[in-house]
Amino acid sequence: MTPNEQGNTSSKTLSQAASIVLGKTAEKALISSYIDIKVPFYDVDSMRIVWHGHYVKYLEDARCVLLDKLSYNYLSMEESGYIWPIVDMRLKYVASAKFANNIRVYAFLVEYESRMKIAYEIYDLATGKVLNKAHTIQVAVDIKSEEMQFESPDVFINKVIAQLNKEATK
Repeated sequence: MTPNEQGNTSSKTLSQAASIVLGKTAEKALISSYIDIKVPFYDVDSMRIVWHGHYVKYLEDARCVLLDKLSYNYLSMEESGYIWPIVDMRLKYVASAKFANNIRVYAFLVEYESRMKIAYEIYDLATGKVLNKAHTIQVAVDIKSEEMQFESPDVFINKVIAQLNKEATK
């Protein structure tokens, strides 16, 4: 991850084209973050385009940045007594990322009270062209009882509210 950059959507400037496309999903987002990735050679096939399965890895990278922003990463989840398996994942492949392209992967928290729904958009930084749109849904599972929670645990809700309050005071 060393060559990648990560940050908040407010702290870096997008190309003009990407900022125009970003509108609708970003408006629905409660909290957002992103990571920049230079597509490595080992992620591409013989046509030098990213193999479709690697997009899931890019989503995970962006999700981890978002969870760090919330101070509720996977280690914190486990320490709080919960795991958060993905129960639904959908990806729409719009265009192909290619070897050495610089891409930006956005993660947008759009639901948190009964589940964690994160929407994603992947852009080519040079052109602003959308490459992929996706979402994941995760639910809390109590580690001890192995029971799925039908409401998000207070620890997660409090982390989201704290971040929303922090962003509101900026």
